[in-house]
Amino acid sequence: MDLTRLRSVYESEGPFATVYLEGRSPSEESADQLRLRWRGLREGLAGAGAGDEVLDALEAYVLDAEYGEEQANGRVLVATENEGVLLAEPWDAALGAGDAQYWTRLPELGAYVREECRSVRMLVVIADEQGAVVRQEVLAQQHHPRELGSETVEGGAETDTHKPRGAALAHKQLQRRAEQAVEHNVEDIVERLRTIEAEFRPRLLVLAGETQARSMVREKLPERLAELHVDADRGGNQDEAAEQALNEQLREIAEKESSRNAQERAEQLNAGLAHGQAVHGDHPVARAAEMGAVDTLLLEYGTGTEREAFLLKTCAETSARADLVESGTGLAEGVGALLRFPVDN
Repeated sequence: MDLTRLRSVYESEGPFATVYLEGRSPSEESADQLRLRWRGLREGLAGAGAGDEVLDALEAYVLDAEYGEEQANGRVLVATENEGVLLAEPWDAALGAGDAQYWTRLPELGAYVREECRSVRMLVVIADEQGAVVRQEVLAQQHHPRELGSETVEGGAETDTHKPRGAALAHKQLQRRAEQAVEHNVEDIVERLRTIEAEFRPRLLVLAGETQARSMVREKLPERLAELHVDADRGGNQDEAAEQALNEQLREIAEKESSRNAQERAEQLNAGLAHGQAVHGDHPVARAAEMGAVDTLLLEYGTGTEREAFLLKTCAETSARADLVESGTGLAEGVGALLRFPVDN
C-alpha cells in the first residue's frame, strides 16, 4: 500500500476519532441495527473525550449514507473537531472483528492498512469471441469481490465471428473472415486493457470466460499485462451459479497471491538484514522512519506494534509503502522495514 494516500489525514491537527464499522450481512433491519451500533460507538467516543462537533460529523456521515450492499464490507472513518470527516473508506475486515472506536492523538489506522495490504486488486476479463466484460475488483479473504468498476468491451469487427461449417471455398473464405474478425476484436479488448491497467494498477490480470477467447487474449497481451496474467477456468457471467463459481476461484487466487507476496517480503527482509538494507524492532524502525530511510514498512498481519500510529504517520510523510509478512516470521516486536539506504544501529 502506498502510504502517501493517507498523508492528507496526517496533515490535519488532532486529536482524531477513528471508527471501524464491521461488515454485516444486509437485511431489512440494517438501518435500525446501524443506529444502535452507532449509539454504542458514539458513547464510547464521548466517554474518551470527543466533543459534539466531531461526533455529529461522524453521525451525519454514518446514518445519512446508503448502507445496503456496502455494509457487507464495512467502513473505516477518521474525523477531527475542526475538519470533520477526513477519511471514509471501505474496510474488508475479517468476519467477527467487531466495531471499534478510538479518540487519540494520532488516527488508529493499523487495522485498515493491514487489510488494504492483504487485499488484491484484480482486473478480471470475462472474454468471448465478440468482446469481454472487464471488471475492476478488490479481493480479500473471506469476502465477496468488491467491484470498483465494470464495462463491456465490444470488438469493432463488423464481420460475423461465427465460423460456418462445410468444405466449400466460399465457406473457407467466410471462416477466414470470421477468424480475422475475432482477432480484431481481441486486439480491441487488449488495447482497452492497456488503458484500464494504467489507471487502476491491478496486482493481477485474471482471464476468464470462453477457453478459446481467453487464449487469444493471452497471446496478444503486451509484456506488462502478461506479467500480471492468471487464468480462471471456472465459471463466468452466464448465470448466478457461474458467477458464484468464478467468485470462489477469484478468492482462491487472491489468497494465493497474498501468501506469495508475504513470503517474498519475508525473503527480502532476511536478505536486507544480512546486508544492512533492512531493520526490525520498534526502536530501529522508528529511527529509520524519522531519517526518511524506510522504503517499505513491514507489519505482521495479526500483531500490533507499540509505535504503530507514529510509524504510519512518519512513513506516510516520507512517501513510504506498507506491506505484510505472516505472523511467526520473526520480526522483533512485529515490525520491520526495507530501507532506501543503510542506517547506523
